[in-house]
Amino acid sequence: MSTKNLTLIVIGALILFLGGCGCKSYNGLVTGDQDVKKSWSNVETNYQRRTDLYNSVIKTVQGSANFEKSTLKEVIDARSKATSVTVDINDPQSLEKYQAAQGQFQSAFGRLMAIAEAYPDLKTTKAFQDFQTQIEGTENRINVARQDYNKSVEGYNLKVLRFPNNIFAAIFNFKEKAFYKADAGSDKAPEIDFDIK
Repeated sequence: MSTKNLTLIVIGALILFLGGCGCKSYNGLVTGDQDVKKSWSNVETNYQRRTDLYNSVIKTVQGSANFEKSTLKEVIDARSKATSVTVDINDPQSLEKYQAAQGQFQSAFGRLMAIAEAYPDLKTTKAFQDFQTQIEGTENRINVARQDYNKSVEGYNLKVLRFPNNIFAAIFNFKEKAFYKADAGSDKAPEIDFDIK
């Protein structure tokens, strides 16, 4: 066998090897990307469940004629902002905006619930009681969905960053995705004031 033929065989084998590695890397990156998208969809589904629950309570509260309208308006405005943010999981800034909007909605709703404690007629309605039993489970589902999303992002990002996949990730334009981060200030313990008057 001539040197020229041997060189062609080696080059051909190298091309086949790299092509096989490229296909495997590409398919792994696509699978990881789809897993992240599915996990994000689960996060959004659970936030939608929370929004639906909150909406039923908002309607119940609106039926209470004497309820504080400014607090209710604040919740309705926060709900509008939270549901209008569109997330592109390839854009960390859109994820941050979504988190901030959801945090504001939850905070405004927390104030609404605190004020609702002063309205015994409201607290005894069936819709309000149903909400209180469902919201804890919903918050747990949201937490699990966010953890699952972060786990998917971690697996995907490792595929994007590790050698030799990082070469193929760059060739095929696969980039790192952002993790779902804790809400700002959640690292500090809340202040609890028992001096109720």
